[in-house]
Amino acid sequence: MASTQHGGQGLPYRNTGGSLSDDEAVPDTDPSDTSSLLLERLQAYKHAVGYLENYITETDKVEKAHAKEYEKILKTVSSPLKEGHHFDQSLGGIAGFFESIRSNTQGIANSHLETEKNLKGSVLPILERLHSEIKNKNKELTKGAAKGSKEVDKARNTTQKHIELLGQHSAAFASSGGKIEASNDPYILQRGINHRLNYQVLEENNNRNDLLAVQDSFMQFEAHVIQTMQQAMSAFLQCVSGQSERQKAMYSDIISTAQRIPPDFEFKGFVHRNSNTLIDPSVPKRSLSNISYPNQNHSSTRPLIAGSLERKSRAALKGYSAGYYVVTPAKYLHEFKDNDDYKKDPVPELSLYLPDCIIGGIDGEKFNVKGKDASKGKVGSKLAMSHELAFRAKSPADAEKWWTTIREESGQGAVGGSIPSSPVESRTVSGQQAPPQYQEAKQPQSQDTRQQASMQTQQPAPVQTQGLPQQAIGYQGASITPGAGTVSGYDQMNREVKSAGTGYSSANADPRSGVERAPGQY
Repeated sequence: MASTQHGGQGLPYRNTGGSLSDDEAVPDTDPSDTSSLLLERLQAYKHAVGYLENYITETDKVEKAHAKEYEKILKTVSSPLKEGHHFDQSLGGIAGFFESIRSNTQGIANSHLETEKNLKGSVLPILERLHSEIKNKNKELTKGAAKGSKEVDKARNTTQKHIELLGQHSAAFASSGGKIEASNDPYILQRGINHRLNYQVLEENNNRNDLLAVQDSFMQFEAHVIQTMQQAMSAFLQCVSGQSERQKAMYSDIISTAQRIPPDFEFKGFVHRNSNTLIDPSVPKRSLSNISYPNQNHSSTRPLIAGSLERKSRAALKGYSAGYYVVTPAKYLHEFKDNDDYKKDPVPELSLYLPDCIIGGIDGEKFNVKGKDASKGKVGSKLAMSHELAFRAKSPADAEKWWTTIREESGQGAVGGSIPSSPVESRTVSGQQAPPQYQEAKQPQSQDTRQQASMQTQQPAPVQTQGLPQQAIGYQGASITPGAGTVSGYDQMNREVKSAGTGYSSANADPRSGVERAPGQY
């Protein structure tokens, strides 16, 4: 009845535990549970075959020593089976089979020498070969699936450490106002988690495939074990058939008990009892797209703008090279070779902390940023040289988006109109700083207006004559006589300024300032 009940239904498997869940980055299950369970089951069968070997061996001795030695035979099977919980305790299984052996062996009193020789030559070799096959199966499982479970544990530990690191620095980002190191940018940490999680999932799926292959082969292997045990017991029956009818009846009962065990009876019962540990083949494999983990959608992990830009190489002949750039809420501009998180660990090739950078103007599809590379950590950032980087977008509209976002994150704000494309001040050959360049006024001034403004800015203060001697040296060497009607040196200078329009015309006058517009017209 038990056999029919198991045979009429599909093999049950657990829905959790050994089967991995798609909503957890690091499942709580131990990947070695399945392999350990299968190894323990192999040990159970190995001990069961060992019991039979001992039984036949001791039977061989009993055939020589008659009834007394049968007490020894009974002792070999009197103890409960090791790992007995792996066998169905109802009638019709391995446990019932050994119970039949105990009850029938008690009645055997005599044996024959011929039976002893036949047992040694035909029955024991079958069981010894089966014992060796079980040992080889044990080694195969230990070196294969069990070793893969250790790799899964290692990959999960690595993923868990980086998830905890993301949680730590995500909290630090919220509490410190966003000032964190480039290597601890939650965006970078998240991409690192994706990389390690992808490796973990590959290890889990590989280990799952290995365990499924072993698990599927177990039914066939167990059927082979039981059939071999049946074959050994059939050979044993032929050895003892010459004995008395009583002995024959007892042994026939033992053999019939073994023969009634269906090859899949024990395995179905085993699956039914351990459905919460064995892997369910119907459960689909894990997918990275269905996995979630803490802080996965944190605001600090979402880029403000991302895409492809071209950066001019420092070598003059190489021109522009394309790369993948991202501006993060942590105010970093990161450069990557590509947007692939899985091929290798996504470490930035370049990281600029925008508040420490100088943002140049935008010229069509080009703009410049000057700053230090912060991707090497604190020490590397301090030793790094400041470089001016020239970028080129796909279109002016795209460049405008990048330039606006970068300026806003740098704290310099958006600026309307075009400004100089280089944030670096122009310098002369001698190293002296050149005068700043100003933007041309939108409304040009007339020549008269510029001359009047220049004259107003260049007119010196009134000459103080009180307390001076009667004859004094004025500007350009002209004499200044207070109250006199003659033209003073100062009046002469004023006439020269009005006639020239800008600057002083005298040879002894100071050189012109070069200012051509009135204040506020620059």
